[in-house]
Amino acid sequence: MTAASGTPTAPPISGTTRLYAVIGDPVAQVRAPSLLNPLFARLGHDAVLVPVHARPADFATVLAGLAATANLDGVLVTIPHKVAACALATERSTAARISSSANVLCRAPGGGWRADNFDGAGFVRGLAVAGHPVRGRRVALLGAGGAGSAIAVALLDAGCASLAVHDPDQARCADLLRRLDAHWPGRAEHAAAPATRDADLAVNATPLGLRPDDPLPLRPEELPAGCVVADIIMKPARTRLLAAAEQLGLPTQPGLPMLAEQLDLYRAFFGLGPPGDVDPASEG
Repeated sequence: MTAASGTPTAPPISGTTRLYAVIGDPVAQVRAPSLLNPLFARLGHDAVLVPVHARPADFATVLAGLAATANLDGVLVTIPHKVAACALATERSTAARISSSANVLCRAPGGGWRADNFDGAGFVRGLAVAGHPVRGRRVALLGAGGAGSAIAVALLDAGCASLAVHDPDQARCADLLRRLDAHWPGRAEHAAAPATRDADLAVNATPLGLRPDDPLPLRPEELPAGCVVADIIMKPARTRLLAAAEQLGLPTQPGLPMLAEQLDLYRAFFGLGPPGDVDPASEG
């Protein structure tokens, strides 16, 4: 369907509409519906993506319920469920297996869920589009959770010179570094504090910034001139960290490009047709 303006509109929701869910805790900040639903409309695909709020204690139950929903074709996963989603999947991509986290699920042919993680690929693509390629860069990564783990994998795969990972959960950080070292020996290390002094790229992959009273995940005044400051928080788009970095004259990268650059990957994963005919910047 097409509106009078020529903009594609989604088919009306009916008994034939296919369902997709984005599941998290909280979900007020999710931007996936503003990107995926216009994509469905552009493709003429009778589908809708809706947010599903599930507490961590209920995640497995909710995911099992979604698996039993016959007209549900896929699930996007956000904070804090990415590690749990990967653990509950029956099939895992290389990115999901190394990072031990998943941000997307679809039904596996033999039953259960097939898991992948496009956070890292989307993040690196977004940086490249903005003119910040990661090859040869020294990276300070904050957060070894689901998104941080996926980003670590993608950064190393893209050829960053070094990766210093900081997370208050030292056991989680050590587990991530062990998995990374099996594929990129000696390229990643634990940082007891954010490794800001000599970073070319500083990445906040923690939830700090979702709430107005959150502390800053790092001290931007400690970063060298020219260091790119990236935040994967999508709402607010201009986090306190990014605002503080901008005030110091540092280049910044917001969170939305990480999601927008995953659209083609979602299309292939969900079997929605070949990539290339949707401009992510025009969606949402």
